[in-house]
Amino acid sequence: MELESTITCPACGHSRTETMPTDACRYFYECEGCGTLLKPLQGDCCVFCSYGDHPCPPRQKELQSGPAGRHRCC
Repeated sequence: MELESTITCPACGHSRTETMPTDACRYFYECEGCGTLLKPLQGDCCVFCSYGDHPCPPRQKELQSGPAGRHRCC
């Protein structure tokens, strides 16, 4: 399981690697490059799932368990 994800701001392209919480989702993220407040895209549970190079740990678990074990992320 990946515990770090690099978030890339869609507004300015600034990237930063962040450690993801294992038991919660991060709904807001302020870009250090331009100050844009990022929120998850529709259908995503957190900013890591929308803008990161790895989804959040709860979503990773969901994807590993497959369709039969699907549950709502976070």
